[in-house]
Amino acid sequence: MMQTKGRPPIEDAVMPIHDWTRVNAGIFHDFHHAWIDQTKRVLNRRLLPSGHYALAEHLVVRRGPEFLTLKQPASGEVPSDEPGGGVALAGRPPRVRFHAIAEIDWYAEKANAIVIRHTSEHQVVAMVEIVSPGNKSRRHALRSFIEKAAEMVRNGIHLLIVDLFPPGPRDPEGIHKAIWTELTDNDFVLPADQPLTLAAYLAAECREAFVETTAVGETLPDMPLFLTSGIYVPVPLEATYRAAWEAVPRFWRNELSGGAAESA
Repeated sequence: MMQTKGRPPIEDAVMPIHDWTRVNAGIFHDFHHAWIDQTKRVLNRRLLPSGHYALAEHLVVRRGPEFLTLKQPASGEVPSDEPGGGVALAGRPPRVRFHAIAEIDWYAEKANAIVIRHTSEHQVVAMVEIVSPGNKSRRHALRSFIEKAAEMVRNGIHLLIVDLFPPGPRDPEGIHKAIWTELTDNDFVLPADQPLTLAAYLAAECREAFVETTAVGETLPDMPLFLTSGIYVPVPLEATYRAAWEAVPRFWRNELSGGAAESA
């Protein structure tokens, strides 16, 4: 294979994990979108066996195995936001003593995941979730994410979680400990020198977790994504991370690289 002078061959190039706490959530959201897309492409082009396909979807999880990507009226008509005879909130707010607003993290709400479906009935069989800063920003946001993950596993959906953000006061032992505690008692302890978590969940009758820990500056390993209780595909996290990095604007690549300017 021909090599470019001054650069390692593509198959030998590796990229360490960056410290995404250095930039605001919007920058990671953009990278998150590119990483999801690159991973979806690899799964569809060469990893998923016949009968399976991957989509980037924003799922709504309900009690039970129902997963929806879009909710519409059965008639196809869009309901009006201003029913006749109603009072406009902006024009005349209700007169009450207390008024509270629950802030919604826009990036967490808009983040997609990779959903694996089977062509037989197009049901969800597995999912890849990349944790965003918004998932950990507030107690309710983290609780919602954890409950969603546990509910998927309970309903037989295999799951791969990628968390490149260190634990905080709401998940002191990392995202895996928080999810796994919803499913069973456990004594998992996150290594202090490897605070980032990668966890693959086998959602069979006997649930299993396959966990790797890592840190900023280290290289992402391949992680299993289970399709059945006995079959999985190895997801090349480092290769897809590296491909997604190429789409990050140079200014932010330099910022995430500690100020060392990149030539490309």
